[in-house]
Amino acid sequence: MIQIQRSGAYYKDGAFLSTEAGAAAGLPAPEEAKSGTMAYGILKAHNTLDGMDRLAIRFDAMASHDITYVGIIQTARASGLKEFPLPYVLTNCHNSLCAVGGTINEDDHVFGLSAAKKYGGEFVPAHQAVIHSYMRERYAAPGKMILGSDSHTRYGAYGTMAIGEGGPELARQLLCKTYDIAYPKVIAIYLTGAPRPGVGPQDVALALIGATFKEGVVKNSVMEFFGPGVANLSMDYRSGIDVMTTETACLSSVWSTDEYTKAHLTALGRGDQYKAQAPADGAYYDGVVEVDLSTVEPMIALPFHPSNAYTIKEFKANMADLLHQVDVDAAEQLGVKNAAPLANKIVDGQFHVDQGVIAGCSGGIYQNLVRAAEILKGQPIGSDAFWLSCYPGSMPINLELTKKGYIASLMAAGASIRSCFCGPCFGAGDVPANGAFSIRHSTRNFPNREGSKPGDNQISYVALMDARSIAATALNHGVLTAADELPDVPADRPEENWAYDDSAYKARVYFGAGKPQPDTELVYGPNIADWPEQIALPENLLLTAAAAIYDPVTTTDELIPSGETSSYRSNPLRLSEFALSRKDPQYVPRAKAVLAEEKKRRAGEGTEALMGHDPKTTGLGSFVMALKPGDGSAREQAASCQRVLGGCANVCAEFATKRYRSNVVNWGMLPFQAADVKDWNIQPGDQLYIPGVRAALERGDESIPATLIQNGEEKNVTLTLPGITKEERDIILAGCLINYYAK
Repeated sequence: MIQIQRSGAYYKDGAFLSTEAGAAAGLPAPEEAKSGTMAYGILKAHNTLDGMDRLAIRFDAMASHDITYVGIIQTARASGLKEFPLPYVLTNCHNSLCAVGGTINEDDHVFGLSAAKKYGGEFVPAHQAVIHSYMRERYAAPGKMILGSDSHTRYGAYGTMAIGEGGPELARQLLCKTYDIAYPKVIAIYLTGAPRPGVGPQDVALALIGATFKEGVVKNSVMEFFGPGVANLSMDYRSGIDVMTTETACLSSVWSTDEYTKAHLTALGRGDQYKAQAPADGAYYDGVVEVDLSTVEPMIALPFHPSNAYTIKEFKANMADLLHQVDVDAAEQLGVKNAAPLANKIVDGQFHVDQGVIAGCSGGIYQNLVRAAEILKGQPIGSDAFWLSCYPGSMPINLELTKKGYIASLMAAGASIRSCFCGPCFGAGDVPANGAFSIRHSTRNFPNREGSKPGDNQISYVALMDARSIAATALNHGVLTAADELPDVPADRPEENWAYDDSAYKARVYFGAGKPQPDTELVYGPNIADWPEQIALPENLLLTAAAAIYDPVTTTDELIPSGETSSYRSNPLRLSEFALSRKDPQYVPRAKAVLAEEKKRRAGEGTEALMGHDPKTTGLGSFVMALKPGDGSAREQAASCQRVLGGCANVCAEFATKRYRSNVVNWGMLPFQAADVKDWNIQPGDQLYIPGVRAALERGDESIPATLIQNGEEKNVTLTLPGITKEERDIILAGCLINYYAK
């Protein structure tokens, strides 16, 4: 199904040649031949530096949703923002329901509209579109680069390189700064064959994630899709695969373009933005992943990660064992010890699920919902426990589905049709019952992503599946069913475009890009607060472990929970109260205790916590130890909440994603790594004394000696800062990105 080649290869005459074979055939050296990739051309066109070893990128457009845009604008405003220097789209698709916290969600929406008017932005009101559906429809085009403050910022199917990052990186663009990275690896994703009927884009995506994530095959790389199989996929199908590339931990993605791309852009009213895009003959790649689409089967990703993927056939053959492992993971990762075993949902050899959801930037695509309606054909999903919700990704999609009768057909079957909203993807919509099992065509199935509260001894489960198999399961009243088990399942067609009617946008969207109104006053609700002041890095640091996490991977959802807590995202102090609340409820009080002693030090009151060190030169702070932190969401609050609580560092074996490491740096924390940190057996309360840390950063040291203090005993250890740049050092020295720009 999927073959992986980790070594470099040339692409020549429709085949891949090893580095040695390419050299023997007279092809240029890899460093020269890599310029033949699509990614190279796009990056070069957006790079402001002369060379390509290091990149300083300026983007064509940006997008944020209502969990992130207030903090981004507040950060940029504190650093001197006058107007948006590029098209900046503010969507309202995460806290659309305004259901938690009184007025605070709608207060943020009002702030967003006032900011779009003042600084010259585009404002998409709630329930109009999911952020990525909107950007696909209105901005994505071949050769473009788009930056978004959401990890699923992926528009590669349109030939666009899009990157999801934490808010500070967007603030940098608003201040006319650049996105600075080393030139990334580029991995060829070579598609052949055509999907079988009943196999959808989520099936292809889950197979790809399952094959690549755990081994880091494409981590922080650009995934470049091409090959004869591309022509067998519609634009919706391509987008459904592409948006899930985030879950491989890649940096970005880009696809070759063809007549279907052109036809789709023409249907969107942007046909003039089309251009042909494909790898040059002889292009060099850092690795190759070959996917035969005809061999992909309907898939299921079990809790609690999209990479925990199996074919539905394999799952059915091993249900008891696989579900027992989910029970074990739930007890270990969520601390819920007495949950009813999932094996109880196996009745007469069949697995019964409680809920189906087709939603968001991955599920709410036109073609997915058409297939679901065609499979159900208005037949009732039943009046027992199982229920189904469908969320179109945008109002134009919803409008076309309505005109064609598909919405009516889904409603007649008993499906609930919801607004254009991201909620089910992150725990703010359709929260299942305690003990329930939900199958979803959405992006993630992390712990608690569905909205449960393990601290209250609640648990529910999300598995990822394609809309086609979700509809097949609904047709069988909740008995898990792969779409290819049905007779005469409808096939997908590459030419399946839909008539685009953007009248809903014209009626409601504020199109103010490039038209700032400086005299407009920003409208602040009572929950919108400025960032608390941060101090510059002291000469020495004495850090206390406020949390130690030994899970193989720690997600940003575990560092700062999604769902209802996100309502407080515009109030840094209030949001910080939820930091690690579902992973380690004692983290906040531990961090606060250290911060209280640090405040005494700054006030000159004296504190025994310094253990005899000079209060004028030695600062106190906390740190989080995690083996591999930062998988998942791009939202910067995962790091900023630690900083607000006095956090000064993360210590890890490696970072799960580039974007989380960037958030750590931009909020003034040290991104320490130590390959053997697991062997240190750090526990909450252990300390790290790091003398001369400021001088080490000023010198550019990447290796910093420290003393680990555990139970009164001291041990010399080494902390590393691999690949840290001068600007990153300067940001940490200043205390955070806001301070850096203020200087």
